Amino acid sequence: MSARILITEFMDEPAVAALAARFDVRYEPALADHANDIPGHLAGCAALIVRNRTQVTERLLDAGPRLRVVGRLGVGLDNIDVKACEARHIAVIPATGANARAVAEYVIATAMALLRGAYDSTGAVATGQWPRAALSGGREIHGKVLGLVGFGNIGRITARLARGIGMRVIGFDPHVPASDAVWRDESVTSHPFADVVAQADVLSLHVPLTPATRGLMDAERLATMKADAVLINTARGGVVDEAALAAALHAGRLGGAALDVFATEPLPGGSPLAGCPHLILTPHVAGVTRESNARVSGSIAEQVAAALDGLPA
Repeated sequence: MSARILITEFMDEPAVAALAARFDVRYEPALADHANDIPGHLAGCAALIVRNRTQVTERLLDAGPRLRVVGRLGVGLDNIDVKACEARHIAVIPATGANARAVAEYVIATAMALLRGAYDSTGAVATGQWPRAALSGGREIHGKVLGLVGFGNIGRITARLARGIGMRVIGFDPHVPASDAVWRDESVTSHPFADVVAQADVLSLHVPLTPATRGLMDAERLATMKADAVLINTARGGVVDEAALAAALHAGRLGGAALDVFATEPLPGGSPLAGCPHLILTPHVAGVTRESNARVSGSIAEQVAAALDGLPA
């Protein structure tokens, strides 16, 4: 009998079909909305494939005693209890690098939109208004300083795109020493964290959510940014203090922000972010495009299949 695979979130259809041609696949992309139902589907499964909404906890793992592989359609692993997987000899496979280009493009696109500030006028212009004077103070991205907090794969691709449009790029990464040749190779200058935050016209976060990064951008840290700087978070929601960011935007102490990730997802009603000026909110889609979805899904399908092929008969 072929190994059984459960997929609880959306995956590119050709990748699902490729797995289904060789394995017993149950594709239930809405299961992430019904977490209590997942354990009942997991019994007998050798592999589980998730995105970021399915919480792979010890309790869930206990419901799948035959589980040997967890494939992650993305990079971050904060929704997966990696230690519990290791204790059960379950391989955890992320789609490293497959969505990096999509995230990098999101950063540059939202930075341009926030700096220019001219794209909320459609309704007014369509009704005969002409807010030309009010929207004439937008800024060009050329010559601005991009500050990267985290200089992994996504940060490096973002740096290349930014340099291509004339930005100067600085960065901080506690895991990449200032002496590392990668800084020179990417034409990026390594600085202490505080200096990157203070000097950036556009500050982009690319760090995992850990005890050290939770609340990294709090009220005190936000106050050290330039008053007209913009903050972009495509990393993890808990890295930014949402209430502090909302207060800074309402007070005019920041030029703008774009958040693709939130401490609680979906963002609950009554969030302090609701109604903030100069704020772009998107539902955790920075890394999801047609192209990246195909790359991520194809990569995970191949790696999960290879892992299952390597299991004892």
